[in-house]
Amino acid sequence: MTDSLRIRDGLSLPISEIEIRASRSSGPGGQHANVTASRIEAVFDVQGSNTLDQVQKDRISAKLGPRVTAVAQDARSQARNRDLALERLARRLEQALHMQRPRTKTKPSAGAKRRRLEDKKRRAQTKQGRRRHSGED
Repeated sequence: MTDSLRIRDGLSLPISEIEIRASRSSGPGGQHANVTASRIEAVFDVQGSNTLDQVQKDRISAKLGPRVTAVAQDARSQARNRDLALERLARRLEQALHMQRPRTKTKPSAGAKRRRLEDKKRRAQTKQGRRRHSGED
């Protein structure tokens, strides 16, 4: 395992900034689950980070709160659950930092306008052909 957690290109958090706690896993598992601390909780204190700049801290805090937590108890091994918890934490932080690009306004092309008007004229003629004329009654 490396000593940093990759969030996205150009941004990695040192593992020392993430608190990793182990506890007993809940649910089935028999005697193994009762004696091993295989559940892992990874907690990241956003404001206490020295790696993130203030804009990143504010963005994460606004979306996820001051402490970001990820839990894993899927696997039997503590090491695998640690990896899963760190992956989930990285994914949550990446999603919180993601900014959607603003939509670029576009205009319909000249050909699209022409086709729309031709269709409207064709539809109007079809409907006009269905009308009763006043002299035919």
